[in-house]
Amino acid sequence: MNYETLHSLSPQELHTWALQQDQTDPLRAFRDRFFIPEREGKPLTYFCGNSLGLQPKTARAAIDKELITWQNHGVEGWFEGEESWLSYHRCCQQSLAKVVGAFPEEVCPMNHLTVNLHLMWASFYQPTPKRYKVLTIAGDFPSDQYAIETHLKFRGYDPAEALIEVSPRVGEYIIRTEDLLTSIEQNADELALVCMSGLNYYTGQVYDMKTIAAKAHSLGILVGFDLAHAAGNVSLQLHDWGVDFAVWCSYKYLNSGPGGVSGVFVHEKHHHSNMIRLAGWWGYDEARRFEMTKGFVPMNGAAGWQLSTPNIMALAVHRASLAIFDEAGIENLRQKSEALTGFLEFVIQRVNLRAGYEKIRLITPIDPVQRGSQLSLLIDEGGKQLFDKLVENGIIGDWREPNCIRLTPAPLYNTFEEVWKVGNVLGSVL
Repeated sequence: MNYETLHSLSPQELHTWALQQDQTDPLRAFRDRFFIPEREGKPLTYFCGNSLGLQPKTARAAIDKELITWQNHGVEGWFEGEESWLSYHRCCQQSLAKVVGAFPEEVCPMNHLTVNLHLMWASFYQPTPKRYKVLTIAGDFPSDQYAIETHLKFRGYDPAEALIEVSPRVGEYIIRTEDLLTSIEQNADELALVCMSGLNYYTGQVYDMKTIAAKAHSLGILVGFDLAHAAGNVSLQLHDWGVDFAVWCSYKYLNSGPGGVSGVFVHEKHHHSNMIRLAGWWGYDEARRFEMTKGFVPMNGAAGWQLSTPNIMALAVHRASLAIFDEAGIENLRQKSEALTGFLEFVIQRVNLRAGYEKIRLITPIDPVQRGSQLSLLIDEGGKQLFDKLVENGIIGDWREPNCIRLTPAPLYNTFEEVWKVGNVLGSVL
Protein backbone atom coordinates (compact mmCIF):
# COMPACT_ATOMS: atom_id res chain seq x y z
CA MET A 1 0.00 0.00 0.00
CA ASN A 2 1.36 3.42 -0.99
CA TYR A 3 0.85 5.93 1.81
CA GLU A 4 2.52 8.89 0.08
CA THR A 5 -0.85 10.06 -1.25
CA LEU A 6 -1.99 10.62 2.35
CA HIS A 7 0.52 13.37 3.14
CA SER A 8 -1.87 16.12 2.07
CA LEU A 9 -4.62 14.98 4.44
CA SER A 10 -5.37 16.85 7.63
CA PRO A 11 -5.17 14.91 10.92
CA GLN A 12 -8.97 14.56 10.93
CA GLU A 13 -9.05 13.41 7.31
CA LEU A 14 -6.32 10.90 8.06
CA HIS A 15 -8.37 9.69 11.02
CA THR A 16 -11.35 9.16 8.72
CA TRP A 17 -9.15 7.23 6.30
CA ALA A 18 -7.90 4.98 9.13
CA LEU A 19 -11.46 4.26 10.25
CA GLN A 20 -12.34 3.27 6.69
CA GLN A 21 -9.43 0.83 6.62
CA ASP A 22 -10.69 -0.76 9.82
CA GLN A 23 -14.19 -1.06 8.44
CA THR A 24 -12.97 -2.97 5.37
CA ASP A 25 -10.37 -5.05 7.23
CA PRO A 26 -11.29 -8.75 6.73
CA LEU A 27 -9.58 -9.60 10.05
CA ARG A 28 -11.28 -6.89 12.11
CA ALA A 29 -13.45 -9.35 14.08
CA PHE A 30 -10.42 -11.03 15.64
CA ARG A 31 -9.80 -8.04 17.89
CA ASP A 32 -12.93 -9.06 19.81
CA ARG A 33 -11.30 -12.42 20.57
CA PHE A 34 -8.87 -10.72 22.97
CA PHE A 35 -9.09 -8.83 26.24
CA ILE A 36 -7.84 -5.29 25.60
CA PRO A 37 -6.24 -3.80 28.75
CA GLU A 38 -8.06 -0.77 30.15
CA ARG A 39 -7.28 2.24 32.28
CA GLU A 40 -10.15 4.01 34.05
CA GLY A 41 -12.61 2.11 31.90
CA LYS A 42 -11.02 3.09 28.58
CA PRO A 43 -9.14 0.62 26.35
CA LEU A 44 -5.41 1.17 26.07
CA THR A 45 -3.61 1.27 22.75
CA TYR A 46 -1.48 -1.82 23.24
CA PHE A 47 1.59 -1.87 21.00
CA CYS A 48 3.66 -4.25 23.10
CA GLY A 49 2.82 -7.66 21.64
CA ASN A 50 6.51 -8.21 20.90
CA SER A 51 7.01 -8.46 24.66
CA LEU A 52 3.75 -10.04 25.85
CA GLY A 53 0.78 -10.78 23.65
CA LEU A 54 -2.75 -10.17 24.87
CA GLN A 55 -4.99 -12.78 26.45
CA PRO A 56 -7.38 -14.68 24.17
CA LYS A 57 -10.89 -14.72 25.63
CA THR A 58 -10.90 -18.50 25.17
CA ALA A 59 -7.88 -18.97 27.49
CA ARG A 60 -9.87 -19.19 30.71
CA ALA A 61 -12.29 -21.79 29.34
CA ALA A 62 -9.36 -23.82 28.01
CA ILE A 63 -7.77 -23.93 31.48
CA ASP A 64 -11.11 -24.61 33.17
CA LYS A 65 -11.63 -27.61 30.91
CA GLU A 66 -8.39 -29.20 32.11
CA LEU A 67 -9.11 -28.24 35.71
CA ILE A 68 -12.39 -30.17 35.42
CA THR A 69 -10.51 -33.15 34.02
CA TRP A 70 -8.11 -32.97 36.96
CA GLN A 71 -11.06 -32.59 39.35
CA ASN A 72 -12.99 -35.56 37.94
CA HIS A 73 -10.18 -37.94 37.05
CA GLY A 74 -7.14 -37.05 39.13
CA VAL A 75 -4.07 -38.92 37.87
CA GLU A 76 -6.23 -40.85 35.41
CA GLY A 77 -6.53 -37.62 33.46
CA TRP A 78 -3.38 -38.76 31.67
CA PHE A 79 -5.40 -41.60 30.17
CA GLU A 80 -9.09 -40.69 30.56
CA GLY A 81 -11.38 -37.75 29.93
CA GLU A 82 -12.52 -36.14 26.71
CA GLU A 83 -8.88 -35.79 25.63
CA SER A 84 -6.22 -37.55 27.68
CA TRP A 85 -3.15 -35.55 28.64
CA LEU A 86 -0.69 -38.24 27.57
CA SER A 87 -0.53 -37.00 23.98
CA TYR A 88 -1.66 -33.43 24.57
CA HIS A 89 1.30 -31.98 22.69
CA ARG A 90 -0.20 -33.40 19.49
CA CYS A 91 -3.12 -30.98 19.83
CA CYS A 92 -0.71 -28.15 19.00
CA GLN A 93 1.57 -29.75 16.42
CA GLN A 94 -0.62 -29.27 13.34
CA SER A 95 -1.20 -25.58 14.11
CA LEU A 96 2.42 -24.91 15.02
CA ALA A 97 3.56 -26.53 11.80
CA LYS A 98 1.52 -23.98 9.82
CA VAL A 99 2.98 -21.08 11.82
CA VAL A 100 6.63 -22.01 11.22
CA GLY A 101 6.38 -23.80 7.88
CA ALA A 102 7.06 -27.38 8.91
CA PHE A 103 5.63 -30.89 9.05
CA PRO A 104 3.73 -31.62 12.28
CA GLU A 105 6.28 -34.21 13.42
CA GLU A 106 9.06 -31.61 13.05
CA VAL A 107 7.64 -29.38 15.80
CA CYS A 108 6.75 -29.85 19.45
CA PRO A 109 5.59 -27.47 22.21
CA MET A 110 7.73 -28.07 25.30
CA ASN A 111 9.83 -26.55 28.07
CA HIS A 112 11.00 -22.94 27.95
CA LEU A 113 13.01 -21.23 25.23
CA THR A 114 16.47 -21.13 26.80
CA VAL A 115 16.08 -24.72 28.06
CA ASN A 116 15.27 -25.75 24.50
CA LEU A 117 18.21 -23.77 23.15
CA HIS A 118 20.58 -25.70 25.41
CA LEU A 119 18.91 -28.98 24.41
CA MET A 120 19.37 -28.21 20.73
CA TRP A 121 22.98 -27.22 21.30
CA ALA A 122 23.64 -30.50 23.09
CA SER A 123 22.60 -32.29 19.91
CA PHE A 124 23.69 -29.98 17.12
CA TYR A 125 26.89 -28.45 18.48
CA GLN A 126 29.39 -31.27 18.07
CA PRO A 127 32.78 -29.58 17.86
CA THR A 128 35.92 -31.19 16.50
CA PRO A 129 39.52 -30.09 17.06
CA LYS A 130 39.33 -28.21 13.76
CA ARG A 131 35.68 -27.17 13.63
CA TYR A 132 34.56 -25.81 16.99
CA LYS A 133 33.63 -22.18 16.43
CA VAL A 134 30.12 -20.71 16.37
CA LEU A 135 28.89 -17.75 14.35
CA THR A 136 26.14 -15.47 15.66
CA ILE A 137 25.10 -11.82 15.56
CA ALA A 138 26.51 -9.22 17.92
CA GLY A 139 24.09 -7.90 20.53
CA ASP A 140 21.60 -10.72 20.23
CA PHE A 141 18.94 -11.10 22.90
CA PRO A 142 20.71 -11.44 26.30
CA SER A 143 19.33 -14.92 27.02
CA ASP A 144 20.83 -16.16 23.75
CA GLN A 145 24.14 -14.51 24.53
CA TYR A 146 24.28 -16.07 27.98
CA ALA A 147 23.22 -19.50 26.73
CA ILE A 148 25.87 -19.56 24.00
CA GLU A 149 28.58 -18.19 26.29
CA THR A 150 27.95 -20.69 29.07
CA HIS A 151 27.45 -23.64 26.72
CA LEU A 152 30.82 -22.95 25.11
CA LYS A 153 32.44 -22.74 28.54
CA PHE A 154 30.75 -26.00 29.52
CA ARG A 155 32.39 -27.61 26.49
CA GLY A 156 35.75 -26.19 27.54
CA TYR A 157 36.01 -23.33 25.05
CA ASP A 158 36.77 -19.67 25.64
CA PRO A 159 33.87 -17.68 24.11
CA ALA A 160 36.24 -14.84 23.27
CA GLU A 161 38.05 -17.22 20.91
CA ALA A 162 35.34 -19.67 19.85
CA LEU A 163 32.49 -17.22 19.20
CA ILE A 164 32.38 -15.14 16.00
CA GLU A 165 29.97 -12.21 16.23
CA VAL A 166 28.87 -10.30 13.13
CA SER A 167 28.07 -6.63 13.72
CA PRO A 168 26.47 -3.84 11.70
CA ARG A 169 28.87 -1.65 9.78
CA VAL A 170 30.02 1.57 11.42
CA GLY A 171 27.17 4.06 11.50
CA GLU A 172 24.55 1.42 10.66
CA TYR A 173 22.05 -0.53 12.77
CA ILE A 174 21.14 -3.30 10.34
CA ILE A 175 23.41 -6.28 9.71
CA ARG A 176 23.78 -6.76 5.98
CA THR A 177 23.12 -10.21 4.61
CA GLU A 178 26.31 -10.07 2.54
CA ASP A 179 28.34 -9.47 5.69
CA LEU A 180 26.84 -12.54 7.35
CA LEU A 181 27.50 -14.67 4.27
CA THR A 182 31.04 -13.37 3.93
CA SER A 183 31.81 -14.12 7.57
CA ILE A 184 30.42 -17.66 7.22
CA GLU A 185 32.58 -18.27 4.16
CA GLN A 186 35.72 -16.75 5.66
CA ASN A 187 35.45 -18.91 8.78
CA ALA A 188 33.99 -22.03 7.17
CA ASP A 189 36.92 -24.31 7.99
CA GLU A 190 36.52 -23.63 11.71
CA LEU A 191 32.73 -23.29 12.06
CA ALA A 192 30.68 -26.06 13.64
CA LEU A 193 27.44 -24.09 13.90
CA VAL A 194 25.63 -20.92 12.88
CA CYS A 195 23.11 -19.98 15.60
CA MET A 196 21.32 -16.64 15.77
CA SER A 197 17.97 -14.90 16.04
CA GLY A 198 15.76 -14.99 13.00
CA LEU A 199 14.44 -11.54 13.89
CA ASN A 200 16.43 -9.01 15.89
CA TYR A 201 14.58 -8.09 19.08
CA TYR A 202 16.07 -4.57 19.20
CA THR A 203 15.99 -3.35 15.61
CA GLY A 204 13.14 -5.51 14.32
CA GLN A 205 15.26 -6.73 11.38
CA VAL A 206 14.25 -10.05 9.84
CA TYR A 207 17.32 -11.94 8.66
CA ASP A 208 17.37 -13.81 5.36
CA MET A 209 17.19 -17.21 7.01
CA LYS A 210 16.77 -19.08 3.73
CA THR A 211 19.95 -17.62 2.24
CA ILE A 212 21.94 -17.97 5.47
CA ALA A 213 20.95 -21.63 5.82
CA ALA A 214 21.79 -22.38 2.19
CA LYS A 215 25.22 -20.76 2.50
CA ALA A 216 26.09 -22.57 5.71
CA HIS A 217 24.93 -25.94 4.39
CA SER A 218 26.95 -25.52 1.21
CA LEU A 219 30.00 -25.41 3.49
CA GLY A 220 28.95 -28.29 5.73
CA ILE A 221 27.82 -26.15 8.66
CA LEU A 222 24.65 -26.72 10.69
CA VAL A 223 22.19 -23.84 11.25
CA GLY A 224 19.77 -23.02 14.08
CA PHE A 225 17.56 -20.00 14.77
CA ASP A 226 15.91 -18.44 17.80
CA LEU A 227 12.48 -17.39 16.54
CA ALA A 228 11.17 -15.77 19.73
CA HIS A 229 10.29 -12.58 17.84
CA ALA A 230 9.53 -14.28 14.52
CA ALA A 231 7.07 -17.11 15.28
CA GLY A 232 3.54 -15.86 14.73
CA ASN A 233 4.93 -12.61 13.32
CA VAL A 234 6.55 -13.26 9.93
CA SER A 235 6.26 -15.90 7.23
CA LEU A 236 8.50 -18.89 7.94
CA GLN A 237 9.29 -21.98 5.87
CA LEU A 238 11.71 -23.84 8.11
CA HIS A 239 11.36 -27.21 6.38
CA ASP A 240 11.81 -25.88 2.86
CA TRP A 241 14.71 -23.68 3.94
CA GLY A 242 16.44 -26.77 5.35
CA VAL A 243 17.00 -25.18 8.78
CA ASP A 244 18.43 -27.83 11.11
CA PHE A 245 16.72 -26.64 14.31
CA ALA A 246 14.83 -23.71 15.75
CA VAL A 247 13.37 -22.65 19.10
CA TRP A 248 10.82 -20.02 20.09
CA CYS A 249 8.61 -18.83 22.93
CA SER A 250 4.82 -18.52 22.80
CA TYR A 251 4.09 -15.51 24.97
CA LYS A 252 4.87 -12.79 22.43
CA TYR A 253 3.11 -12.89 19.07
CA LEU A 254 1.63 -16.31 19.85
CA ASN A 255 -0.37 -14.86 22.79
CA SER A 256 -0.05 -17.90 25.07
CA GLY A 257 0.49 -16.22 28.42
CA PRO A 258 3.45 -14.99 30.50
CA GLY A 259 6.10 -17.68 30.64
CA GLY A 260 4.07 -19.78 28.20
CA VAL A 261 5.34 -23.03 26.77
CA SER A 262 8.20 -22.87 24.27
CA GLY A 263 8.51 -24.82 21.03
CA VAL A 264 11.17 -26.55 18.96
CA PHE A 265 11.67 -27.46 15.33
CA VAL A 266 13.95 -30.31 14.28
CA HIS A 267 14.17 -30.97 10.56
CA GLU A 268 13.05 -34.44 9.55
CA LYS A 269 16.49 -35.21 8.10
CA HIS A 270 17.72 -35.52 11.69
CA HIS A 271 14.88 -37.64 13.08
CA HIS A 272 16.43 -41.03 12.46
CA SER A 273 20.05 -40.18 13.15
CA ASN A 274 21.83 -41.34 16.30
CA MET A 275 22.18 -37.81 17.59
CA ILE A 276 23.49 -37.13 21.05
CA ARG A 277 20.78 -35.59 23.19
CA LEU A 278 20.02 -34.72 26.78
CA ALA A 279 17.03 -36.97 27.38
CA GLY A 280 14.11 -37.08 29.76
CA TRP A 281 11.35 -39.57 30.31
CA TRP A 282 8.71 -37.64 28.36
CA GLY A 283 10.81 -37.91 25.23
CA TYR A 284 10.81 -41.71 25.53
CA ASP A 285 8.77 -43.81 23.09
CA GLU A 286 5.19 -43.06 24.17
CA ALA A 287 3.94 -46.61 23.64
CA ARG A 288 6.51 -47.95 26.13
CA ARG A 289 7.06 -44.93 28.38
CA PHE A 290 5.46 -46.44 31.48
CA GLU A 291 7.49 -49.63 31.27
CA MET A 292 10.20 -47.57 33.02
CA THR A 293 12.96 -49.56 31.33
CA LYS A 294 16.64 -48.72 31.17
CA GLY A 295 18.05 -47.28 27.97
CA PHE A 296 16.58 -44.26 26.21
CA VAL A 297 14.39 -44.93 23.16
CA PRO A 298 13.21 -41.58 21.74
CA MET A 299 9.85 -40.80 20.24
CA ASN A 300 9.99 -40.06 16.55
CA GLY A 301 10.42 -36.46 15.50
CA ALA A 302 10.86 -33.31 17.55
CA ALA A 303 8.78 -34.83 20.37
CA GLY A 304 11.74 -37.07 21.14
CA TRP A 305 13.54 -34.07 22.62
CA GLN A 306 10.91 -33.59 25.33
CA LEU A 307 12.23 -33.81 28.89
CA SER A 308 9.64 -33.63 31.61
CA THR A 309 5.94 -34.08 32.22
CA PRO A 310 4.33 -31.18 30.32
CA ASN A 311 2.48 -28.27 31.87
CA ILE A 312 -1.04 -29.06 30.70
CA MET A 313 -2.50 -25.70 31.75
CA ALA A 314 0.12 -23.83 29.72
CA LEU A 315 -0.48 -26.13 26.75
CA ALA A 316 -4.23 -25.52 27.01
CA VAL A 317 -3.76 -21.75 26.66
CA HIS A 318 -1.29 -22.30 23.82
CA ARG A 319 -3.78 -24.50 22.03
CA ALA A 320 -6.53 -21.89 22.43
CA SER A 321 -4.34 -19.21 20.90
CA LEU A 322 -3.16 -21.41 18.03
CA ALA A 323 -6.80 -22.09 17.14
CA ILE A 324 -7.14 -18.38 16.40
CA PHE A 325 -4.10 -18.50 14.11
CA ASP A 326 -5.65 -21.46 12.31
CA GLU A 327 -8.79 -19.47 11.68
CA ALA A 328 -7.11 -16.21 10.69
CA GLY A 329 -4.35 -17.75 8.56
CA ILE A 330 -0.71 -16.78 8.99
CA GLU A 331 -0.45 -15.32 5.46
CA ASN A 332 -3.54 -13.14 6.01
CA LEU A 333 -2.05 -11.91 9.27
CA ARG A 334 1.23 -11.16 7.56
CA GLN A 335 -0.55 -9.12 4.90
CA LYS A 336 -2.31 -6.99 7.52
CA SER A 337 0.91 -6.74 9.52
CA GLU A 338 2.71 -5.19 6.56
CA ALA A 339 -0.14 -2.71 6.07
CA LEU A 340 -0.30 -1.69 9.75
CA THR A 341 3.47 -1.39 10.11
CA GLY A 342 3.67 0.56 6.85
CA PHE A 343 1.05 2.99 8.13
CA LEU A 344 2.95 3.36 11.41
CA GLU A 345 6.09 4.18 9.43
CA PHE A 346 4.09 6.76 7.47
CA VAL A 347 2.70 8.58 10.52
CA ILE A 348 6.18 8.70 12.10
CA GLN A 349 7.77 10.08 8.95
CA ARG A 350 4.90 12.57 8.74
CA VAL A 351 5.88 13.83 12.20
CA ASN A 352 9.47 14.23 11.03
CA LEU A 353 8.34 16.02 7.87
CA ARG A 354 6.29 18.52 9.83
CA ALA A 355 9.11 19.02 12.33
CA GLY A 356 11.47 19.83 9.46
CA TYR A 357 14.14 17.37 10.56
CA GLU A 358 14.53 13.73 11.61
CA LYS A 359 13.38 14.00 15.20
CA ILE A 360 12.61 10.26 15.26
CA ARG A 361 15.11 7.89 13.62
CA LEU A 362 13.75 4.54 12.49
CA ILE A 363 16.36 1.80 12.78
CA THR A 364 14.05 -0.95 11.54
CA PRO A 365 14.42 -1.76 7.82
CA ILE A 366 12.12 0.15 5.47
CA ASP A 367 11.70 -2.92 3.25
CA PRO A 368 8.63 -4.84 4.54
CA VAL A 369 10.33 -8.16 3.69
CA GLN A 370 13.07 -7.34 6.19
CA ARG A 371 10.84 -6.50 9.15
CA GLY A 372 7.90 -7.84 11.12
CA SER A 373 5.23 -6.05 13.19
CA GLN A 374 7.70 -3.78 14.91
CA LEU A 375 9.32 -0.40 14.44
CA SER A 376 12.20 0.72 16.65
CA LEU A 377 12.42 4.47 17.17
CA LEU A 378 15.58 6.25 18.31
CA ILE A 379 15.10 9.62 19.97
CA ASP A 380 18.41 11.31 20.74
CA GLU A 381 17.01 13.82 23.22
CA GLY A 382 14.08 13.34 25.57
CA GLY A 383 13.33 9.79 24.51
CA LYS A 384 12.19 8.59 27.92
CA GLN A 385 10.03 11.68 28.39
CA LEU A 386 8.40 11.00 25.02
CA PHE A 387 7.80 7.38 25.99
CA ASP A 388 6.19 8.52 29.25
CA LYS A 389 3.94 10.89 27.29
CA LEU A 390 2.79 7.99 25.13
CA VAL A 391 1.95 6.01 28.26
CA GLU A 392 0.08 9.00 29.71
CA ASN A 393 -2.01 9.01 26.53
CA GLY A 394 -2.84 5.34 26.88
CA ILE A 395 -0.28 4.04 24.37
CA ILE A 396 1.68 1.05 25.69
CA GLY A 397 4.95 0.37 23.92
CA ASP A 398 8.34 -0.81 25.10
CA TRP A 399 11.29 1.30 26.32
CA ARG A 400 14.86 0.11 25.77
CA GLU A 401 17.82 1.98 27.20
CA PRO A 402 19.32 4.31 26.34
CA ASN A 403 17.03 5.91 23.74
CA CYS A 404 14.83 3.36 21.96
CA ILE A 405 11.04 3.01 21.82
CA ARG A 406 9.69 -0.21 20.25
CA LEU A 407 6.14 -0.10 18.91
CA THR A 408 4.40 -3.24 17.65
CA PRO A 409 1.04 -3.13 15.83
CA ALA A 410 -0.10 -6.76 16.08
CA PRO A 411 -2.55 -7.70 13.29
CA LEU A 412 -4.81 -9.87 15.45
CA TYR A 413 -5.89 -7.06 17.77
CA ASN A 414 -4.49 -3.69 16.67
CA THR A 415 -6.22 -1.27 14.31
CA PHE A 416 -5.41 1.46 11.81
CA GLU A 417 -7.15 3.96 14.08
CA GLU A 418 -4.77 3.03 16.89
CA VAL A 419 -1.81 3.65 14.56
CA TRP A 420 -3.32 7.03 13.70
CA LYS A 421 -3.57 7.80 17.42
CA VAL A 422 0.14 7.06 17.88
CA GLY A 423 0.99 9.49 15.10
CA ASN A 424 -1.37 12.10 16.47
CA VAL A 425 0.11 11.91 19.97
CA LEU A 426 3.69 11.95 18.66
CA GLY A 427 2.88 14.99 16.56
CA SER A 428 1.23 16.88 19.41
CA VAL A 429 4.02 16.11 21.87
CA LEU A 430 6.88 16.85 19.51
